[in-house]
Amino acid sequence: MTRDKTKFILIGVALLLLFLWSKKEDTTRFFGSSPTAKSLQFNTSETDAESRPIIVSADEKINIDVFEKVHPAVVNIATTTLGMNFWMEVIPRQGQGSGFVIDSRGYIMTNNHVVANAQKIIVTMAKGKKIQATLVGRDPRSDLAVIKISAGDVDRVARLGDSDNVRPGQKAIAIGNPFGLSHTLTTGIVSALNRSIRTGDGNQIDDLIQTDAAINPGNSGGPLLNSNGDVMGINTAIFSLSGGYQGIGFAIPINLAKNVATQLITSGKVARVWLGISGISITPSLSEGLNLGVEEGVLVVQIVRGSPAYEARLKGGSREVAIGGIRLWLGGDIITAVDDKNISDMEQLVRLLSKMQVGQTLKLHILRDGLSREINVLLTESP
Repeated sequence: MTRDKTKFILIGVALLLLFLWSKKEDTTRFFGSSPTAKSLQFNTSETDAESRPIIVSADEKINIDVFEKVHPAVVNIATTTLGMNFWMEVIPRQGQGSGFVIDSRGYIMTNNHVVANAQKIIVTMAKGKKIQATLVGRDPRSDLAVIKISAGDVDRVARLGDSDNVRPGQKAIAIGNPFGLSHTLTTGIVSALNRSIRTGDGNQIDDLIQTDAAINPGNSGGPLLNSNGDVMGINTAIFSLSGGYQGIGFAIPINLAKNVATQLITSGKVARVWLGISGISITPSLSEGLNLGVEEGVLVVQIVRGSPAYEARLKGGSREVAIGGIRLWLGGDIITAVDDKNISDMEQLVRLLSKMQVGQTLKLHILRDGLSREINVLLTESP
């Protein structure tokens, strides 16, 4: 009896297996079995790979060449500053930025806001070596600073270009440390020139290079490069409502940075010139209302006693009038040009003076009582 029962069970199992085999496609679909690896046809032919070398476009080659040429000169900068928490306890705070070597003696250019008030500055080189750097000097007015490492730790020195030759539309390459991601390369173009922004300290920086190369927090202090790998600017800020990249970044022109770096290295500070005047920009409507005789220039209102303008006998206003509720002193000299370069307004005059050196002599073209005159002014350091 038991033997017959066993026979029936075996026959039943055999019939069940036969049934399942006939329904193989249905059961596979029901249980979700995946196809075997053998059925996948990947195109991994070694012969094809060898016969098809990677093609690099001309634009890609520029990016690769510039990165390989410059990135050993770019460094990551980590800073430690001391702050207070809610309970007035002193706590360390960490900051990050970028920089690049500008001299074989170990001088590194970066932004002032990267190293301002830092108690400790650690530089990470391209090969990963970490070095403690010293602060040489910083200039909040231009948002520039110089730090230093040992000459023996220098891997490569960046080549500085000429920012006066930068033109909108040319290629722009940024290398830096965004969000702590070391030696990141981004590309774009020079979008515009002569932009102005205000720093967190309230200082206005003029003549900035605008770029759409992605610049994010941590890129500050890194180089903005041209297609030859020459530094044309120092990345300093992004224009963003969110704090992240939105297509507009700014760089300080390298020619300004050269001047600032030279002074910081030689004297630890930046000496700026002053003219010692207060003035107003002349517009066509103002000229017509006051019968000034010119439609642009700077009307000198007051002269600071002891200033370069005072010593050169530049003349300020001598009679007071009220225009639209504003009281002005009229009758002063009108500055129309500096060193044969026409001056249209006060802002242009200030920009021009920012590029001058202490001890330099300016030739001012002025109108005094309707007559053209030239006055030489010896520039001195601003008090």
